[in-house]
Amino acid sequence: MCSLEPFKIDLKALEEGKTTLQLQLDDAYFEAIEAPEIHRGQLVADVMIHRAGSVFDLEFHIVGHVHIPCDKCLDDMLQPIEADQRLVARFGEEYSEEDELVVVPEDEGRLDVSWLIYEFIELNIPIKHVHAPGNCNPAMMKMLEEHLATRSSEEEETIDPRWEALRKLKE
Repeated sequence: MCSLEPFKIDLKALEEGKTTLQLQLDDAYFEAIEAPEIHRGQLVADVMIHRAGSVFDLEFHIVGHVHIPCDKCLDDMLQPIEADQRLVARFGEEYSEEDELVVVPEDEGRLDVSWLIYEFIELNIPIKHVHAPGNCNPAMMKMLEEHLATRSSEEEETIDPRWEALRKLKE
């Protein structure tokens, strides 16, 4: 089990100026945060924090890959990830997130970036993710073609008469 302690940044303990952290993200990380969509991956997150008084400018650079299911064949595929994100944190009364601003309770003084990093990764996964042509599971692709052929022949047999009338007008 992965410890999420390195992802909890003690903002009060940071000195003025720049601080850099490097966080390793692996399968245990995704399990520890109970990630709903991504369960496996190998990534490195570089976090550069620039402190100016009680304002913290955080820059995230995340590189690596995750395993996600292909939309066509459902086999796992490697999806490369390269993400650059920025947010600003400051102290306040209670925790809140608004766009790129995170307010951290001053009495606690710690910012947990484990879920924020997961969101940055998830936002960099394309909506459509499929294997490169020819790399999908051949057995699944054969099944898919059979079902599509059966389905299209059924649709041709039951054409709505209104559509048929419009087709005649078009011709």
